[in-house]
Amino acid sequence: MKPTSSANHPAVKLYDTTLRDGTQGEGVNFSSLDKIRIAQRLDEFGVHYIEGGWPGSNPKDVAFFEQAADMEWKNAKITAFGSTRRKNVAVEDDNQIKTLLDARTPVVTFFGKTWLLHVTEVLSTTAEENAAMIRDTTAYFKENGREVCYDAEHFFDGYKDSPDYALETLLAAKEGGADWLVLCDTNGGTMPDEVYDITQVVMEKLGIPVGIHTHDDTGVGVANALASIRAGATQVQGTINGYGERVGNCNLTSVIPNLQLKMDRPVVENISELTALGHFVDDMANCAHNIRAPYIGSTAFAHKGGMHVNAVQKVAHSFEHIRPETVGNRQRILVSELSGGSNILMKAEELGIELEKGSPEVRDILEAVKNLEEQGYEFEAAEASLRLLIEKHLADHQDFFQLKEYHCTYRRDGEHDYDTCSATVKLSVGDKDEYCVAEGDGPVNALDAALRKALVPFYPAIEKVELCDYKVRIIDSKSGTAAKTRVLIESTDGKDSWDTVGVSSNIIQASWRALVDSVEYYLMRQK
Repeated sequence: MKPTSSANHPAVKLYDTTLRDGTQGEGVNFSSLDKIRIAQRLDEFGVHYIEGGWPGSNPKDVAFFEQAADMEWKNAKITAFGSTRRKNVAVEDDNQIKTLLDARTPVVTFFGKTWLLHVTEVLSTTAEENAAMIRDTTAYFKENGREVCYDAEHFFDGYKDSPDYALETLLAAKEGGADWLVLCDTNGGTMPDEVYDITQVVMEKLGIPVGIHTHDDTGVGVANALASIRAGATQVQGTINGYGERVGNCNLTSVIPNLQLKMDRPVVENISELTALGHFVDDMANCAHNIRAPYIGSTAFAHKGGMHVNAVQKVAHSFEHIRPETVGNRQRILVSELSGGSNILMKAEELGIELEKGSPEVRDILEAVKNLEEQGYEFEAAEASLRLLIEKHLADHQDFFQLKEYHCTYRRDGEHDYDTCSATVKLSVGDKDEYCVAEGDGPVNALDAALRKALVPFYPAIEKVELCDYKVRIIDSKSGTAAKTRVLIESTDGKDSWDTVGVSSNIIQASWRALVDSVEYYLMRQK
């Protein structure tokens, strides 16, 4: 894909460093196969540069570059990352430089020092030698046919300390033939107005393409990147979902839609894949999705307040700055004690249930929701339980079974170092009774097994259902062990998943309620 541009602005190129800088974030780890899969997804999305890592630094990066070199890439240039030559060493004799060439990537990105503090105190070399290291490294990669991005590490801090020397290091890269001068806010402490002003100076003094690389330590990583682009930068570096060292890097899932939808700087053809891309990378990293992420979070277009929902029902953009579908997200209506009748109507419609405005059913459902939320229920993360609640207020609802009793026991034999949990469930389906006993790893597991065992003769499909997540939240902790407990259960049939909730001062009872909702919801869907 060729980078697009608006009528009045040059194209901005996307440079993704999720596979290198992103992996420096706490809790983020990718296998070499993960890295290939993510790179392929980024390539399909339309990212222009994909930084694969530091060749030779670890076996995973070695494997990645070996495989990437033999693959065809539709839109992206794979990029190897490293540093300048070592001080007082000829560039052709530096083994690290050799590994960058051996990676066989069309682009090499390397960093150098621009802050005198680092030059003298960290590298322990002279200002002149540091500039020579930058110049020599750039020229060597150009001689070997590479496109070169020079990452000016700590550039903004260096510029504020000594503008002349910081610019001198950029000039050294330019003299070596660099294709890009990338201004790095490595510590993440610079403000947007400073980034804008300093980027303008660089554009005026150096006159070659400039990129921006920001970190989010002060919460303005995205704002800083956009400020630099407004000042003339035409490459933006960042990571998907903002992964990165400390609090993270500039978040591309925010930068991309802001550029394309807010600043008239189109960068990709199919931005509707953005949400799916962000979630895919989360899954590869085994990290939970950030529900409050701009544009792609599950709450980005969620509405809860009754007055807001009423307005959205009439005119969606009255409380939505873009159409959610533009970035592959969706509108969500939340139901809670803050809800009005519009919440119930829109939520029912979202769930495929037709209700009439002002009907007794709507009033009854709203009253039931508010009463249950006062007891500690929350339906925002338990839409299956909400669906059941709505269904049970409709005239044609029929229960799938009736509970007669259940019983749980836990036995600990200290003498023989043995423990066991068992549960009995007695229920009726129509005019037939079923009584079952089951054991489990705990009382909830035993109850779950007994309930399924009792229902299978009547509803064989229930065997497909599995509990895949179980969360417990203490609601009023001041009550100590007598506190109310909220249990959230996620269930799956191997294809779809759904969430249910139960609340009680008895954790077994709360769990039972969530389990029953899970089973009833599945049976309702089957019906």
